[in-house]
Amino acid sequence: MERLDREKMSRERILDAALELVDRDGIAGLSMRKLGAELGVEAMTLYYYVPNKNALLDGLIERGVAHTFTAFSELIGERADWVIWLRDFAVALRRELLLHPRLLPLIATRPAMTPAAMHVVERIAAALCQIGFSPQRAFHVINTITTFVIGHTLAEAGATPGHEGEVDDLAELQERLDSGAFPCFQAAVCSGLGQAEDHQSRFDFALDALFAGMAMQLQGPPHSSDEQAGC
Repeated sequence: MERLDREKMSRERILDAALELVDRDGIAGLSMRKLGAELGVEAMTLYYYVPNKNALLDGLIERGVAHTFTAFSELIGERADWVIWLRDFAVALRRELLLHPRLLPLIATRPAMTPAAMHVVERIAAALCQIGFSPQRAFHVINTITTFVIGHTLAEAGATPGHEGEVDDLAELQERLDSGAFPCFQAAVCSGLGQAEDHQSRFDFALDALFAGMAMQLQGPPHSSDEQAGC
């Protein structure tokens, strides 16, 4: 990366550099010292823009999904469209996460809690409340969608830290297993199980099931927990 003058330093530039570093070396390779070296400054200089390592990690998560959150912050719509825009959000989130597979372990274990991220989450929750979900249930919907997308993408493209170069070989597993003992598995592999198209198919299948279930929740009677007094 081209080194930056201190006059050009900003939180955004630091987060961009951190994301590039993680994309290249993984989360284990991220440190304030290494990040400072990437930018051509002392590590202590970074603390003026990001007060500590936790703030850096939170900002890094925000940066990793920034395009999705920005693009869909204005598409939160009306009752007839809620499944469409929320599904589009899920599809876009997976697409962006796939661009940064080495960031996935961090995103999977650390909620997005920056003000920018929470602003979008609040808008989604408010829109869901307007169509009939309680506030608690609205956040259940958001949590269900985001955790599914992150978990699916982590299984699809993530790697065990320290073993990023290893690739699961489904064909090799297929050869080792007795086809007579695992006929359904063998047939599924022959039909494309584990291939890129299969990842997309499984993602679409699960989203269909999730949204069908959430639509039924909206149409049904209130859940007992939704009737409890709020704060």
